[in-house]
Amino acid sequence: MTEPAFFILTALLDAPRHGYGIVAEVADLSQGQVQLKIGSLYGVLDRLVGDGLVELDREEAWQGRLRRYYRVTEQGRATLAAEAHRLAANARLASTRLHEQRNPITGTSS
Repeated sequence: MTEPAFFILTALLDAPRHGYGIVAEVADLSQGQVQLKIGSLYGVLDRLVGDGLVELDREEAWQGRLRRYYRVTEQGRATLAAEAHRLAANARLASTRLHEQRNPITGTSS
């Protein structure tokens, strides 16, 4: 799963959001590390919808424009949970290996 997809799914967990709302929430959740452009957002959303992880919640007219709100599906929640578990396991493995690694100069554990 790509980092943008991971953060988009995470952004949609608590409430349906429209495009700019998703962009803002992803930037907030990632502490500015993931900055989505609207064009790339909709590319990822289209893929997530196609995979059954996200679905259209509703459309609303706002200032003469149509806003589409998206929500995460149950399959999306399960996929995100599995990805979060996988990432956490990988982080634990790396942390353990880093902690066990010996310093080549002193010969002691870090």
